[in-house]
Amino acid sequence: MDKIFLKGMTFYGYHGLYPEEKRLGQKFLVDLTIYANLNNAGESDKMEDSIHYGEIYNVTKRIVEGQSYNLVEAVAERVAQSLLAQFDKMRAVTVKVEKPGAPIPGHFDHVAVEIYREKSE
Repeated sequence: MDKIFLKGMTFYGYHGLYPEEKRLGQKFLVDLTIYANLNNAGESDKMEDSIHYGEIYNVTKRIVEGQSYNLVEAVAERVAQSLLAQFDKMRAVTVKVEKPGAPIPGHFDHVAVEIYREKSE
């Protein structure tokens, strides 16, 4: 299966268990790997045979910057479900959501979850 990558997308969201996280918000980073058959797009050189990267970005942004969730797992799940529902050519997606400012005492780069979801046929 062919892949499309969108890496290092940065958004500001209000996700977390604690009231301060929901009130103040914080930065979230999202990486996507889109699985699709890109043979027709490669042959035709026509956008309608591929998946529009800008539209993928916009769907992801609306979710991460929209409704507040307690868990980054829920954010990742909503992104995966929405993308698979909205893009017919997409067969599967890997969604990684990073939370650099997680309220954990100690030094770390970030916490993250990564999920893989496929369309059910």
